[in-house]
Amino acid sequence: MINRRAFLGTVGAGLVGASLNPLAFAAETKNKRMAVITTEWRFHSHAWHMAERFLVGYPLQGKWHRPPFDVVAAYVDQFPEKDLARSRAKEFGFPIYPTVAEALRCGGDKLAVDAVLIIGEHGNYPKSEYEQTKYPRYEFFKQTTDVFRKDGKTAPVFNDKHLSWKWEWAKEMYDLSREMKFAFTAGSSLPVTWRMPSVDLPYGGEIEESMCLAIGSVDSYDFHALEVIQCMVERRKGGETGVSAIQALRGDAVWKAMEAGSFAAGGWDPKLFAACLSRSQTLAQPESYSDRYPTDAQIREWVKTPIAYRIEYTDGTKSTMLMMNGLVSDFNFAVRLKGQPEPLSTLFYLPPTPNVTYSAELMSKAEETFVTGKSPYPLERTLLTTGLVAAACESLGTGQKRLETPHLAIRYTAPRESTFARS
Repeated sequence: MINRRAFLGTVGAGLVGASLNPLAFAAETKNKRMAVITTEWRFHSHAWHMAERFLVGYPLQGKWHRPPFDVVAAYVDQFPEKDLARSRAKEFGFPIYPTVAEALRCGGDKLAVDAVLIIGEHGNYPKSEYEQTKYPRYEFFKQTTDVFRKDGKTAPVFNDKHLSWKWEWAKEMYDLSREMKFAFTAGSSLPVTWRMPSVDLPYGGEIEESMCLAIGSVDSYDFHALEVIQCMVERRKGGETGVSAIQALRGDAVWKAMEAGSFAAGGWDPKLFAACLSRSQTLAQPESYSDRYPTDAQIREWVKTPIAYRIEYTDGTKSTMLMMNGLVSDFNFAVRLKGQPEPLSTLFYLPPTPNVTYSAELMSKAEETFVTGKSPYPLERTLLTTGLVAAACESLGTGQKRLETPHLAIRYTAPRESTFARS
């Protein structure tokens, strides 16, 4: 077994004086300094998706953009088979430190970075009683803010995905960022990726009901689907009011809800479901067929474990999040606007591997936070979606009960200008 501290200490000492990649660090004297704090760094991990954008740059609006940052330190919590952290550290000349604090201080005694990228996704971690992976996002964040407090200095922070698996910790993270007055951005790549068609909810529009039909699993892709819903419905008349209740369904309970015919009857608006299916580019088909609308029997055959979250907002707005693996493999949104005969709908487009440029779009928002000291969109959005994931997991784990969520009465006003990619 590798002696982790001995190895990391060697890497940290040995690479401080290493020659830097001339492309990644051409503007070394002008660039600001960044630390990466991550659970693991391997092919297809979120560190591969995101941290490497700050090493080699990324495509942005038809140009290859190089962020004005040098990755000068990293903390990596786990080293799986086919780890990339060591090779990236050697290639780009940054040390891997044995603790978060040492990484933020670059081995010294004071905060020595201008930006912190926290990626708490992937790796071998235990599960909660409600199927949530206990990723150490909160722990990474708290160790970061402990350094800020002790050193009397802060830096902007970006946190990948939801804030924490535990609501109380997520709320503490939000409160600490406000108390200590540093820029803090978090969330999914879905709100900032391209849309097909490139449409937005009219600012101040009156919503009756919305839906996201997606792929994925509980405490993972459900967060992305909820961010799809939230980045749209937060633009409604009166602004965001928060969520009063949620019910999560699984298996046969979803098929029963599908038969109900309306949200009031325990299901959802069939027109929204049809609009989502009609936007999907991955709609399942029988062998040798294409472009056929599936029957209910086919949907039940193809989707082995359907998941539904039924969401009730405090202002009366209703939303449904559906994960139907086997039916679609993408993220589709539809909304019924008051006075409109047909739903407004769109596909949230995720470009494929190897370039996966939706993560580049997200890192452009992280970079904007680091450069300007301001978040480009409300942190309250991700606080709310974090709470929704936690509440939905609890609902599933307690007999699929409807749970009232007074703690999610989170009010905020969305910016008029959306942040999704258009060029």
